[in-house]
Amino acid sequence: MNTLKQPTIDAFKQYFHCNPMGIVRAPGRVNLIGEHTDYNDGFVFPLALDRAIWVAFTPRDDYQIHIMANNFNNEFEQVDLSALEKSRHKKSWHKYVRGMAWVLQNAFKKPLKGFDAVINSDIPIGAGLSSSAAAELSIARVLATVNNLTWDPVQMALYAQQAENQWVGVKCGIMDQLISATGVKNHAVLIDCRDLSYEAVPLPENTAVVIMDTGTRRGLVDSAYNERRQQCEDAAELLGVKKLRDVTLDQLFALETHMPKLVFQRAHHVISENARTVAARDAMKKNDAKKMGELMRASHKSLQHDFAVSSAALDIMVNHANVHPACYGARMTGAGFGGCAVALIAADQADDFATVVSAAYQAEAKQTPSLYVCHAEKGVELITL
Repeated sequence: MNTLKQPTIDAFKQYFHCNPMGIVRAPGRVNLIGEHTDYNDGFVFPLALDRAIWVAFTPRDDYQIHIMANNFNNEFEQVDLSALEKSRHKKSWHKYVRGMAWVLQNAFKKPLKGFDAVINSDIPIGAGLSSSAAAELSIARVLATVNNLTWDPVQMALYAQQAENQWVGVKCGIMDQLISATGVKNHAVLIDCRDLSYEAVPLPENTAVVIMDTGTRRGLVDSAYNERRQQCEDAAELLGVKKLRDVTLDQLFALETHMPKLVFQRAHHVISENARTVAARDAMKKNDAKKMGELMRASHKSLQHDFAVSSAALDIMVNHANVHPACYGARMTGAGFGGCAVALIAADQADDFATVVSAAYQAEAKQTPSLYVCHAEKGVELITL
């Protein structure tokens, strides 16, 4: 897990010529099931990854942040906390630094002192593993530490979501930030996105979770993500509820003829996905990997057809994963349109699964994938040095 801890500390020493006060680790996430349900007040079932963003830092006495991104060719950025402005560079990594500082200054109603830092990451960017939420939570933890702000994981996740929504411009739900803040080692976490309660559930015995990076990328701000969210809001309005969480499948079918086909399909995915996600929690509690896999397969079909957020590359990867004898079930994960799929497999066949599926995918998609077994880690943490 600590692969980037020491390199990040060493980079800080080399760049700032002193020792950092501490280092923060904020994990990415993979969602086992429950996609596009979070902003509909539904259920999600992610786990915090052993891939993370690391920030080595030391406080400053002024209102400046000096930060170097070790995994972005040592790009340096200086942020003036007393004059925050949105970056002109739409896809720059430092928009998460500014956005998080902006939200926390408004929330705590005081100017924040800055810090010197080196940021490093082994979360693939744009792969659907929520490097953005990890960036937000890591910066939030550093700012909280150097300014003696109260650290409440759920509240900080809400602040990070606010930064994503209002500063970055992505109308994401709460899942990514909340699992990065509250992850539990060796467990997936069922999150109720309405009341933000959560329940940690151990993974089935003798199973492994494999992330399958298709090598394709998407940008959420430029994608159909916000369009899908609007379609869900339209469906809820037609159904006379605040959120699709409040609709059963029977109620949806009763009103099918009164809804545009596309809006019906979007609602059908969300409502059925909520049911699958709760069922997945129950299956995991019973150590039923077979049932869990069936639910994951059904989830992908729903995302592919009803919600239309899969892609050719994701479908190819999922198809090859599902035919391997080690695989209980596979599905796309994340917002879609590219990025990663996830599979639940028999742990003792992980090497063969990765080799066979990688070769089959590369032969058909003409794209080099990355497959790796992942482990559930705990949420964001501060390590004092």
